[in-house]
Amino acid sequence: MKRRHLPLFGRLDRYVTSHFIASYSTALFLLLGLFLIMDLTSNLDDFLEVDAQGHKAPAGVLIRYYLLKLPFLFLEVAPFITLMAGMFTVNRLLKKNEVTPVLSSGVSVHRMLVPVFLCGCVLAVSMFALREIVVSNIADKRDALQFQLKHPSEERVLEAVAVHELSGNTVFLERFYPDSNPPRVEELSAALLDGDRTISIQAEAAYWDPEAKVLRLQNGHRSVVGSKEVVREDLDVLEGFAFTPQLAKTYYRARNPMDLSFSEVQELMSREPEDSAFNTLWHYLLTFPLANLVLLLVGLPVLFQYERGKGAERMALGGIFCIFYFAVDFVFRSLGLGGGLSPILAGWIPILIAGSLGIALTDGIRT
Repeated sequence: MKRRHLPLFGRLDRYVTSHFIASYSTALFLLLGLFLIMDLTSNLDDFLEVDAQGHKAPAGVLIRYYLLKLPFLFLEVAPFITLMAGMFTVNRLLKKNEVTPVLSSGVSVHRMLVPVFLCGCVLAVSMFALREIVVSNIADKRDALQFQLKHPSEERVLEAVAVHELSGNTVFLERFYPDSNPPRVEELSAALLDGDRTISIQAEAAYWDPEAKVLRLQNGHRSVVGSKEVVREDLDVLEGFAFTPQLAKTYYRARNPMDLSFSEVQELMSREPEDSAFNTLWHYLLTFPLANLVLLLVGLPVLFQYERGKGAERMALGGIFCIFYFAVDFVFRSLGLGGGLSPILAGWIPILIAGSLGIALTDGIRT
């Protein structure tokens, strides 16, 4: 039978897309709800515990915290949601016996699935954009609420924060209070390189001057170590280092690198270009959104086995493919973050293997 060439966004495309959107909403609710309940169950006792001063965080703080955490949970499981939505869509079409009439009219399975794959591409781009928007705007607010839940009567403090520059300069903050007005530091030390000299800066405390955009030191002094002598002098302002409170908070969040945005990773890479963790994360944040499309290529062909009564088994097999992908992705990412594998290989091998398999499986669909 001669195949028909349908225009995009016609009646068939709109029909399949509507099924996908409905299925995506269902999968989103199920998975996010499941992960939210699991997180709440594991942390609720700590969040509701009364501290040594007899204080407990209000319920409103707990609600706001989880509202801000929802986007981060979504970013962790978004490709799995997309796969589930695609499988629900195809399974519904098969159950309603709507695939056979489409094939009989001369439309191939590949053409029928074009709207689903286009949705996967849109979701990949949206996932990347959402990470940039969410991480840049609400990550610090989420962290502040989490600290308040665990320490309701204490001011938030970030301990042992090290901030680096490409030149090799380093500023170490023993205790950083980002929510103070203005942000302040207790016990600061810095090592700055100036040619063949090393400049050591020490201060008992410091605070951020938002108007001058400098870190003002209290009881600060500078020691210049040259080839012949050591010069010690008082110092009121941190000089020779591009410090900002936001940069300090970014370095602190880098302890959990998955909480960083792509632009933040680029900033840290520019300061530490040899750091394997930041290089791996840079590639990973590019490739992980592509899993929205790649998992559809791998999982959907499994459903097109036209024998009756095996829908549940085919859905389960598609889920196993997804779990296997996430396991491989986790192993390679961990190797890259730990420096045991090239960042390029750690970031791209899982998506290339799964993508190649998906293209082969999709091309082999009986149509």
